[in-house]
Amino acid sequence: MMWAPGKYIQGQNVLANLGVYVRLLGESALIISDSRVYNLVGKAISDALKARKIRYGWTEFCGECCFEEIERISRQAEKGRAEVIIGVGGGKTLDIAKAVAVNRKVPMVMVPTIAATDAPTSSSSIIYSKEGVFEKVLSHSRNPELIVVDVGVIAKAPVRFLVSGMGDALATWFEADATFNSDSDNEVGGKPTRAAHILAKLCFDILMKHALPAKLAVEKERIIPAVDLIIEANILLSGLGFESGGLAAAHAIHNGLTVLEETHSYLHGEKVAVGTVAQLFLESKDKSIINQVLTFCNQLRLPMSLGDLGLAALSPPRLMEVAEAACRAEENIHNEPFDVTPKMVSDALLAADVYLREFRAQQQSTSL
Repeated sequence: MMWAPGKYIQGQNVLANLGVYVRLLGESALIISDSRVYNLVGKAISDALKARKIRYGWTEFCGECCFEEIERISRQAEKGRAEVIIGVGGGKTLDIAKAVAVNRKVPMVMVPTIAATDAPTSSSSIIYSKEGVFEKVLSHSRNPELIVVDVGVIAKAPVRFLVSGMGDALATWFEADATFNSDSDNEVGGKPTRAAHILAKLCFDILMKHALPAKLAVEKERIIPAVDLIIEANILLSGLGFESGGLAAAHAIHNGLTVLEETHSYLHGEKVAVGTVAQLFLESKDKSIINQVLTFCNQLRLPMSLGDLGLAALSPPRLMEVAEAACRAEENIHNEPFDVTPKMVSDALLAADVYLREFRAQQQSTSL
């Protein structure tokens, strides 16, 4: 089984044509974003909608994708009789927009302003508590009808967001492969298609070849073909690959890490990168694969271990709390092709810490 968004449009200055695409879905819209994002792209969006005579209102997203916020904005959408919901911003804003659109039974349009996750493509919303602790994945009956990705807007965002998106996308191939090998269901409730499996591998291949050039270009405020490729990998390929290919240990470990308040300052993809490295140790991957992933993360300055998250001194009971959360019955860690216990997760995280110290010491000695 494979699901996908209705339309995916990516390029420079495509935001100017937003009204053309939205007009095919409805005559009135509610825009959801935080105030910073609206100050950044609000005028461009307003001009695009006005040009097509689309009525619109705006509501401010208050920062956390929680049920209380979904209900609050859903009431505003009902009051304004919005025929289309437009989410503008990062992953949590877009997840809120998806949930509101499903509540109101109207089309959803995603306008990401960063490429930090694959949230724009998916048919789910990640629900947190008001305090930022992961609660559940809210699965919807459809993907967004439209995704508009303006490369120029995304390239102007702080490079940390793009790199975080690479950390999220890094997990896609390893999790899809684990799901495929265990014959588990994907995120839309069916067996992964070979197309999704291949797209997940393509995502990985693009990251390995183009990640560093894209990062360096964005740091210098330049747009080169590698930037375009990485944005597509972070948003589209990773989104298709995880949803229709399947999730496994990496994202489950991310979810476990969110029980620690100390991790809340790290972006989603940064924590997923740590989960991915732990998954490689959990699966006893070849040293060559582990070193390839560590080299990739090291070049991008992505965290790879508990120590990189400032958790080197984490007590055994608190580490077990993370591991137990990662192994909850509903978690995707059970898509691994073997039974996983909290002790195995704890051991994998600790093994990654030890190996990474040796890896960095060797890297430093060879550079002298």
